[in-house]
Parts: sequence; C-alpha cells; structure tokens
Amino acid sequence: MATSRVQLALNVTDLAAATAFYEKLFGTPPAKQHPGYVNFAIADPPLKLVLFEDPSATSALNHLGVELASVDDVAVAGARVAKAGLEHRTSQQERCCHAVQDKVWVTAPDVPLNAWELYTVLEDDPTQTEACDNTVCCTSPSPSSATNDTSTGSCCS
Repeated sequence: MATSRVQLALNVTDLAAATAFYEKLFGTPPAKQHPGYVNFAIADPPLKLVLFEDPSATSALNHLGVELASVDDVAVAGARVAKAGLEHRTSQQERCCHAVQDKVWVTAPDVPLNAWELYTVLEDDPTQTEACDNTVCCTSPSPSSATNDTSTGSCCS
C-alpha cells in the first residue's frame, strides 16, 4: 500500500451475507477472514472496509479510522495531532483485528468510540483464532488528557 486510505468498520448481523454483498459491490474478495471478522482492502475507492459480526449492535457503524502506510506515517500523524493540541493516545504493537498495529487514537466528537484511529499494520496476528469481542476489540479508552502513551496494548488477543 503506497498511500493511506479511510477505514470504515461496520457491525453486521450476518457476516456471510455482508461479505458476499461487499465482494460483489466492490468487485474484490476479502483480504482477511476470521470467525466474526472480515476485511476488504479496496483499491478503488481507496478503502479498508472492516466487518464485525455483531447482531446485538445498536449501530451499524463500529468505528472510523485511517490506515497509514508505515510506522513513520503514524509517528508523523501523532506529532501533527499533538502540535494541533488534539487529545490523543498512542500505542505500539497493539494486537487488534487479527493484526499487530501501531496507532494513534484521536478524541473526536460525534463518532463511535469518540475517536478516530490512525494506524499501520505491522504484521498479521496468526495466534488470534477466536472471534473478536466487539466490545473490547479496536476500542480506545477515553484519555483524560492528551497523552503519548506508547505502552503495548492488547486487543482481541
């Protein structure tokens, strides 16, 4: 991946049906499939579409993010939001969504999880075999103030 792309994470009631629909809509097969989880890496439009099977979800929208090309891009994004005075937290080597990621969560109004996720995938997480607990995976605790917490997170591990 040479450029960044917006991530749209959705809660779906029937993962198989949603996967079949989006495969037809965007003309591309899933990039990754696990129990309760599917993602698509769509070239045109540049989009990372993530599906979480969660029939009890109260909203179809799970969270929003931007997938960045590299660890350096995550660091630049973190420095930019810090300079802008935006409340945020960073994490390195976070296990989330069947991958290991470095990320910055930026507190934002009126979006799910009250934050945008800016991240890069370092590697797949082959040790994660169970479905994600959607109430825990890929969530960001609301920071009380802007922080530069670089602790290793655990998400869906």
